[in-house]
Amino acid sequence: METVNRVDDGGASPRSRAGQGTGASVRPLRSPEAMTPRNRPLGLPLVPAILIAVNVLVEAVLLAADHRILGSPIWRALAYGNGAFWSGLLRDWRPNFPGQPATMFVTYSFLHAGPGHLIGNMIMLALLGKPLSDRLGGWRFAAIYGLSALGGGVAFGLLSSSAAPMVGASGAIFGLAGAGLVHYWQEQRSLRGLAGAVVGLVALNALTWLMLGGQLAWETHLGGLVAGALATLALDPGRRPGQPIV
Repeated sequence: METVNRVDDGGASPRSRAGQGTGASVRPLRSPEAMTPRNRPLGLPLVPAILIAVNVLVEAVLLAADHRILGSPIWRALAYGNGAFWSGLLRDWRPNFPGQPATMFVTYSFLHAGPGHLIGNMIMLALLGKPLSDRLGGWRFAAIYGLSALGGGVAFGLLSSSAAPMVGASGAIFGLAGAGLVHYWQEQRSLRGLAGAVVGLVALNALTWLMLGGQLAWETHLGGLVAGALATLALDPGRRPGQPIV
């Protein structure tokens, strides 16, 4: 879930097989062993596992600094000051370094407001990451995740006038939810089911917004959801059963 300090808080695998009656064959693009949970970190595909590891590492370093185990408590303030998303930088604020108004579209998604914020987002990343990465393949999953984080930042910059920094991975995670909605529509073609899922996401955001006293970057969630859905439509427009992932 994306919150603002306000912080922003958050098909079956195809098989390649020999062509029948033509003598042609298709080489599997992944070895069967590579797809088994025992060869994956925590049972996760590589890209989601790497994303979780990076997010956890960043928060672990800042948490250690908070408690003077490593570095200084000022590290978190410096990380937010230089890596969080500040909508004012898109207007008339002076950046701390050249390029900060551009780099914050990426760096904000690897910062969190604390362990609780991180854990909630990483649980959702693990739950959504496994089925989506298995279906999409590594590079498509990474592209949708990145574009969703970017879309979340764009929406926050356009829709929010908050002077507070925004951090968290849930713009990207809501983008994965958007990918899941696209896949649901591709497979089920059920407007009622799709509408129910969207209503559920809206209700979840509204409830969380109330529980956090308005300290929720719903703009980031919305932007990530839309960007993730659009990216999925472009990168995974629909696959026939048995069609390999590339």
